[in-house]
Amino acid sequence: MGSHWLIEDGIGETRAICIEGGEVVRARLSWPGQLRAGTTSMAQLVSKTSGARRGTAVTSAGQDVLVDHLPGSLTQGASFALRVTRAPIAERGRLKRAQGRYLSDAIADDAPCAQPPFEGEQVGAFETGLWEEIWHAASGGSIAFAGGEILCSTTPAMTVIDIDGDLPPRELALAAIPAIAKALNWFELGGNIGIDFPTIEAKADRRAVDEALAAALANWPHERTAMNGFGFVQIVARLEGPSLLHRFNASRVGMCARYALRVAERAVGDGAVLLVRVHPALKAKLKPVWLEELARRSGREVRIETDPSLALEAPQAQIVQR
Repeated sequence: MGSHWLIEDGIGETRAICIEGGEVVRARLSWPGQLRAGTTSMAQLVSKTSGARRGTAVTSAGQDVLVDHLPGSLTQGASFALRVTRAPIAERGRLKRAQGRYLSDAIADDAPCAQPPFEGEQVGAFETGLWEEIWHAASGGSIAFAGGEILCSTTPAMTVIDIDGDLPPRELALAAIPAIAKALNWFELGGNIGIDFPTIEAKADRRAVDEALAAALANWPHERTAMNGFGFVQIVARLEGPSLLHRFNASRVGMCARYALRVAERAVGDGAVLLVRVHPALKAKLKPVWLEELARRSGREVRIETDPSLALEAPQAQIVQR
């Protein structure tokens, strides 16, 4: 069977997974109000050096964008249409502004061009376990495989994938490749990616790992270096927005608050009250409008209780009587 995308319209976020052969092969996440690559909007030029092709602009929704391919004649304050090429990416201590490309001096409508975040089949809810597996893997930054696990982390310069296990170096490297391919697609990784394989002495063994990695990533657009003598491989892929790893790194509490709402929305049972227990840090992140939507979707009164013994990633929800 071919691949197909399923879309789940959650509270505070929209989730998408690609199913192929009965398994999830890719995942995406979007938060309302955030720019996404591919969307278009009217903007106003804020700054640009005379004659330069690159400058800064602010969209009609008040979002800053670095814009390229600007006409040399465009002056400060001018309005124009742009297409977003990379969404903003939050990192600890800073925000990488969105990037865009100039389209024209005017479009028919002065409002941002609304586009759905994803294309695919809208479903009420994913099958139990599909999103949970991806979410918890991204939360921990790890995916296990027979004989070891990969550990993923983000830095300002690149995303790094480390490999840990007890197998001999060649076997460990080869065993890790399916998990690496899964992480690249599940976590929506892009940009500079470094893979730190175990050091492999023989050139023939390094070549075998390179060939296996090439085969695993054959349908994933990228450029890649050959493994060096220290086991390091660098990958460069198109970066269109924050990966799941970036989101957890920059806004773990926000990610966990949205996950708590998802857990609550799936609670079943008899009763008039939906009781949600969360770590105290999450309560302030649960926006009133989200809780109102949860009440509307569940058809029940929503009560939030805090429990410091709960992990951020382990909310609880149940239906109870008044």
